[in-house]
Amino acid sequence: MVLVKATKDSEAGLMLSAELLEAMGRYNEELVNAGILLAGEGLHPSAKGKRVAFDGPGRTVIDGPFAATGELVAGFWLWQVKDMAEAVEWVKRCPNPMTGPSEIEIRPLFETADFGDAMTPKLMEQEDRIREKTTGR
Repeated sequence: MVLVKATKDSEAGLMLSAELLEAMGRYNEELVNAGILLAGEGLHPSAKGKRVAFDGPGRTVIDGPFAATGELVAGFWLWQVKDMAEAVEWVKRCPNPMTGPSEIEIRPLFETADFGDAMTPKLMEQEDRIREKTTGR
């Protein structure tokens, strides 16, 4: 997963210029043509979001905006690449997604094998059913 970090401007709700939207559109087309883009979206500022805090059986809803802007996510891509090195090379080709300094974080998704023995045959069957139902949505 490729995470575009929020900035002060993105959290203020400043929209991207037509020029930057066009550049990102071209980049997204490159990702599609390379066969690696599975999904990708921009996110509204955290002021429009909520968090749900868990403590045992308790749930607390927290309204945005949230502090630590640089730790928030402003958008994401879900890519299927062969390894982290390939993901890094693609990110380095990305137009700067913000109008000023910005960061993009790359994090691998867990795969079934990562869970080892905890992933029982029953859980594998459940995972397969879920994936079958969600594929192509």
